[in-house]
Amino acid sequence: MDWVTSLPLQSGGSSYNACLVTVDIYSKTPIFLPRHKDDTAMDTALLLWSRVISHTGLFKNIISDRDPKFTSALWTNLHRLFETKFSFSTEYTLKQMG
Repeated sequence: MDWVTSLPLQSGGSSYNACLVTVDIYSKTPIFLPRHKDDTAMDTALLLWSRVISHTGLFKNIISDRDPKFTSALWTNLHRLFETKFSFSTEYTLKQMG
C-alpha cells in the first residue's frame, strides 16, 4: 500500500491529486483509489474499510513505507483491533511486495 502524489489536475475534471495504491500479494490484483494529497489517516482508514476491506476481507499483513498516514496512533489502534501485522519497507523499495 502506498501513495502516488502530486498528480496533475485535469482541466474541468476532478480535484483528485493523489492515488492510494493497494495490491493483494496473493492474486497480484491492484486497486487504485483516487484521493486528495491532504487526506488524513482517518480518511485513509475509512477509505480502506469501505473500498477494499469490505470486498477482500481483513488483511493479515500490510506492507508500506513510513508515511505518517500509516504510522499514526489511529493505525496502531486499528492493527490492535483487527489483529493485523504492519510491516514497513524502505521508501521506494518494492521487493517487500513480491
